[in-house]
Amino acid sequence: QVQLVESGGGLVQAGDSLRLSCAASGGTFSVYAVGWFRQPPGKEREFVGGISWNGAAKYYADSVKGRFTISRDNAKSTAYLQMNALKPEDTAVYYCAASGTLVRDSWSEYNYWGQGTQVTVSS
Repeated sequence: QVQLVESGGGLVQAGDSLRLSCAASGGTFSVYAVGWFRQPPGKEREFVGGISWNGAAKYYADSVKGRFTISRDNAKSTAYLQMNALKPEDTAVYYCAASGTLVRDSWSEYNYWGQGTQVTVSS
């Protein structure tokens, strides 16, 4: 059983950067793919991107490609979401999730979830 805790959210202005962390405990983090999702106010949860268990494969939603970067440090059992050039439409609760070894873009494919961290981008 893996427990995930996100951190690093906050209130920023458009154009700023934030780095979210997803710290894992209680299981073998290094065997799991990690997905990042977000849920904007009043909208459904959407895939942001993901990274395979060994970091060799990364995937991004078109809306964040070129601005967001996902990485992981298995020695620290932590994954990261570096967000640059933030836009007001990036405002959402951001979640990390873990499951399997391959990245999936459907939230239903993930077994383990963090509690989420709020990111608010003002214009």
